[in-house]
Amino acid sequence: MAGAHWLWAHKWPFAAALFTGVVLVLGGLRWFFGPEVAVYPVLRTDLVKTVVASGHVETPFRVEIASQITASVADVLVDEGQSVTLGQPLVALETRELQAAVVQAQATSAQADARLRQMRELTLPAADQSLKQAKATLANSEAAFQRAEELATSGYGTRAVLDAATKDLDIARTQVRTAELQVFTSTTGGADFVMAQTQLDQAQAALNEARARLGYATITAPRDGILITRSVERGMVVAPGKALLVLAPTGAVQLVLQIDEKNIGLLKLGQSAVASADAYADQRFAATLSYINPSVDISRASVEVKLTTTQPPAYLRQDMTVSVDIQVNRRNAVMVVPARTVHDPLSAAPWVLVVKDGRARMQAVHIGLRAADNIEILDGLTPGDRLIPVAAGVRAGQRLRPVAL
Repeated sequence: MAGAHWLWAHKWPFAAALFTGVVLVLGGLRWFFGPEVAVYPVLRTDLVKTVVASGHVETPFRVEIASQITASVADVLVDEGQSVTLGQPLVALETRELQAAVVQAQATSAQADARLRQMRELTLPAADQSLKQAKATLANSEAAFQRAEELATSGYGTRAVLDAATKDLDIARTQVRTAELQVFTSTTGGADFVMAQTQLDQAQAALNEARARLGYATITAPRDGILITRSVERGMVVAPGKALLVLAPTGAVQLVLQIDEKNIGLLKLGQSAVASADAYADQRFAATLSYINPSVDISRASVEVKLTTTQPPAYLRQDMTVSVDIQVNRRNAVMVVPARTVHDPLSAAPWVLVVKDGRARMQAVHIGLRAADNIEILDGLTPGDRLIPVAAGVRAGQRLRPVAL
């Protein structure tokens, strides 16, 4: 009873002494075995170095759609942002004057065609008949002249009769030559025929032009694509050369990026990349580096590069923001450690702390490729070694208790 009473009377000093003893024992154990430290294993895996940048979506080119004639807009058949196909009507122009021009050209063409047919069906046959008649008259005139000449020579005919026969013969010969010229000019290759044929050709050309201008009254899509700009409304008067719509063709698209100039040496044409739109971050697609601008933007210390993708996802839109990882280097099945475990990585003698026999041991290493938070180890370690991070504050030779992450 006396002992219990004494313990109760001195309970607080005794409790303090007990607590102090426990702390000393635990502190001693901690000093002997060392602190708990998270360690990282050396892994053999693939290491990929990338250049990350943001940019936007562009088509390789844009098509400006304009009118080929001056006319008033009757109707606009599409909206901005609409997908269109080759040959789809986009804008309708007023056609009354154009239709009247076609009717007039048709009448002129029909008139010229009738003139040419008249020459074939009437003028040429009539010239042939006139030639035949002139030749018959010439034959009669030649016979009459011969008789008159014989009579005058024998003394039975008068000089007046011979003169009249000579005159009739000359007239008949002239009529034959005139009829021959009329036949020639009315046949193919003749002057009248060529003039008639030329008038018909001109009339037909004018008709084709009038029909073409009438066709211009309907402005159609030159290819498949998406209308990204519309600057035309019903009632406007449009003229050639003024863009009414801007079309972004479907198919291949390109991603335009600004890369920090310090990464120029890492980029090469043909390098593969993975991209994603900010609005669809979980949907990634492949791209290829296809263009590196030879000049540097001095105001931004960057270089413009372009990547192409032949199978763009359906959600991509013109000028949409994208994030791109360009693969600039790759090592397959190499030893990789976290960058946070390497001391003096930029020096000529980098080193790490390796856990061996419960202590931190200093180990020199040779460094290879550096990619983001990982570093390739060329020599000095083996897969499975456990490394102590620099931030742990552990010294070489210190005891520790490794805790795997």
